Amino acid sequence: MTEDSAQKNVLILGIGNLLWADEGFGVRAVEELHRRYEFDDTVKLMDGGTQGIYLVQHVRDSDVLVVFDAVDYGLAPGTLKLVEGAEVPRFLGAKKVSLHQTGFQEVLAMAEMFDEAPEHLYLIGVQPEELEDYGGSLRDVVKQQIDPSIEAALSYLEKLGITARKRPVPLSEQHTLGCQVMQIERYENERPAEEAACRLGDERLIVDERWKAPENFDRELEAVLAETPDGRILGVKV
Repeated sequence: MTEDSAQKNVLILGIGNLLWADEGFGVRAVEELHRRYEFDDTVKLMDGGTQGIYLVQHVRDSDVLVVFDAVDYGLAPGTLKLVEGAEVPRFLGAKKVSLHQTGFQEVLAMAEMFDEAPEHLYLIGVQPEELEDYGGSLRDVVKQQIDPSIEAALSYLEKLGITARKRPVPLSEQHTLGCQVMQIERYENERPAEEAACRLGDERLIVDERWKAPENFDRELEAVLAETPDGRILGVKV
């Protein structure tokens, strides 16, 4: 790092929903960046998922914000588009692929309102191919953009004097930034067959005769909330 860049707090953020195929691009990209590279302590890599406004303090604390996301630009599937500076909020809202984008636009607006918006803002967006496959993973044309997106992020940071160190050996997937269950290899290999699990989300599930509403929703909810990590139920008779 240069003397100037050493004073900058950097947030590298992947946002999106892993459960909806290409919507998970941003999270997968930042996970892979974390596996291959390490940074100084002033750089934070984060799986932002669909947290929306809950990310605002992280954004307010950063001087440099790099965002990986799936964005519908109306381009050919798999197209990588790089947007910098004041244009980023506009492109995030070009055509929303999910509610998380509305939430993240609000995050940027809130940071601006507090006069704590990042000085440098960079969006690495890929055009999704498939968003209606519940439980699906990245399509090949989108997955192929993970490497170019990482290179774009490293190049942008390099211009600001922020350098990454390539790990001698990439981290195993056990060192994921997010949930162990959602590791990409496990997520893809353990997906149930189509006849055993819906592909289109709640609408199909609700009309499926195999689905039944809880007999006593409040009682079941209390039981779930009272469940301990070892599976015991506290304070609720079941």
